Amino acid sequence: MSTFISEPGTRLGGRYRLEDRVSASGGWAAWKAIDETLARPVTVLTFARGFPRIGDVVTAARAASRLTDARLAQVFDVEEDWDHAYVVMEWVAGDSLEDLLADGPLDPGQGAEIIAQAAEALAAAHAAGVAHLCLNPDSLRWTAGGGVKIVGLGIDAALTGVTADDPALADTHGLGKLLYAALTAHWPGGEWPSLPPAPEVDGHLCSPRQVRAGVPTRIDDVACRALFQRDAAGGPALTTPATLATALNRVVPAPAAPPPAARRGYTTGPGPAPLAPGPPYGQHGGPPRRGGRDPMAGRGSGGTRSAVVIVGVLVLGVVGAAIWAFGHHSSAAPPHAGPSTNHPTPSTIPATVLKPQSAAAFGPGGGDNAGQAGLAIDASQGTDWTTDSYQGSARFGNLYDGTGLMLDMGTRVNVSSVTVIFGTMPGTHVRIEVGNSASGTGDNPPPGFTTLGHSSNAAGAVTFTGHRTESGQFILIWFTRLAQQPGQSGHFQADVFNVVVKGSS
Repeated sequence: MSTFISEPGTRLGGRYRLEDRVSASGGWAAWKAIDETLARPVTVLTFARGFPRIGDVVTAARAASRLTDARLAQVFDVEEDWDHAYVVMEWVAGDSLEDLLADGPLDPGQGAEIIAQAAEALAAAHAAGVAHLCLNPDSLRWTAGGGVKIVGLGIDAALTGVTADDPALADTHGLGKLLYAALTAHWPGGEWPSLPPAPEVDGHLCSPRQVRAGVPTRIDDVACRALFQRDAAGGPALTTPATLATALNRVVPAPAAPPPAARRGYTTGPGPAPLAPGPPYGQHGGPPRRGGRDPMAGRGSGGTRSAVVIVGVLVLGVVGAAIWAFGHHSSAAPPHAGPSTNHPTPSTIPATVLKPQSAAAFGPGGGDNAGQAGLAIDASQGTDWTTDSYQGSARFGNLYDGTGLMLDMGTRVNVSSVTVIFGTMPGTHVRIEVGNSASGTGDNPPPGFTTLGHSSNAAGAVTFTGHRTESGQFILIWFTRLAQQPGQSGHFQADVFNVVVKGSS
């Protein structure tokens, strides 16, 4: 399979200028691009020659483009030529559900309202014969304009070949997991970056009310019926997004609390799961053994999320958005809202390259490989800083929750984007945090840091941008899960070959 045929500056279809590659995997890449005809940002998905699922992705994109619910991200354009195929999608600015849960669970009414809106949108998609099948905390976004947006509809599944015997049940189960996360800030079944796994009793997941006090019984019952296909009272299972939406709308407090205002940014682009490793950016020896961790080195390749689909507006979507907007301006601030701060948007400041003054390891016990930190900002892709290599678990050998690399910009700056060149093996989970004090225990990002962007499968060159700039002197690259090393089962590590910061001083 050849390398990707596109590069920054490439124009596709005579109008889509590729700017930053935000994610990539074995066979596809997602770009932030500019539609020069309409002067707006878009997401463009390109493919390597020979990528076997181009036909499936194009078919999924065309099906998604015919949907008319404004809560489903739009597909704008599709080029079907096998050697030069691409998909143009909406660039969604806002917060993922994972972002909204960074400070803890949502108000139960807010969480139920958000998932009810997502369920209604997916019910419309299923009525048209289109399913998602890859729902996760990054599939559900709360936009800067104040509304739900679902990304990845159909396309995420087509990229990875995911199928389901009962698509409606699969998506209902996925919505149940999102509802559980919204109510508890835990992820039910498996692992997800920044969300701890849901607790279990005797091998069974606890219900939301068992995890968090204050979850209303009726909302808890709906969550259990969607996720576990039962409730405490033995009520009927929920097996379609439409029945879930109906059940949630019956139990959401009236008037419903306004969903939380968008606070964080994220990268956007396809990426439900990696397909294959990309090309390496350099070679190096493994870091020294420390604290019983194994010195195995490696690389990473993966992707983030996809924006997808649709055209038009349903009356219900408009009415729902209007109700939420009214509630947002007339009700008390949501639980996570902090002091009002004016943040310049990326379009209002010049984005110039800002050189970090220094780099330091940041993490428990002083961080990993402190002596190599400067290699991440030496402008060379042949040298790198690495975490230690850990055995047994991608979560740092189950020793702690994260580690990272702290960049000191020397003075307070406005950060509009951070591009990081990681290794090439898939599986790395990482957030870009911006703040004004590098002090802290190292067990978590320092207090007061805010998220510029994140990736749940970072690899290769990834650009992190938000819907607004973040201001601070320090930039933290914070890892919460590591990639498995090639040919080394059970050994995990992350690499940073180079970092480019853009913004203004």
